[in-house]
Amino acid sequence: MPQPDENNLIDAVIAAIQDRKGRGITLIDMSGLDVSSATHYVICSGNTPTQVAAIADCVRGQVQEKTGQKPFNYDGYRNSTWIVIDYGYLMVHVFVPEARNFYDIEQLWSDGVITTVDDLD
Repeated sequence: MPQPDENNLIDAVIAAIQDRKGRGITLIDMSGLDVSSATHYVICSGNTPTQVAAIADCVRGQVQEKTGQKPFNYDGYRNSTWIVIDYGYLMVHVFVPEARNFYDIEQLWSDGVITTVDDLD
């Protein structure tokens, strides 16, 4: 189970994604397994590369504002079809739908506990 500060980070990430109309939010909890460097993953989609970059920017900004945490690293802004934000124990993946379907990382990490978050309309 996530620690309280982990829950705050996860909640801040999800709120930021929803703020920019990210869709298909999935949380994968890998904390019960010894096979992953991160214990939690949040995955979502944006409709276009522009929206993917906006979601990633919002995550970085709102998480720092709400929790004081900056990512260790982030990558993917060059073409913005898949941006990853690394918070150490939490990795955030923002995809365009085609890239998300192609890489299918939910299937890759299907040993974890997968929770879906309802889209806001």
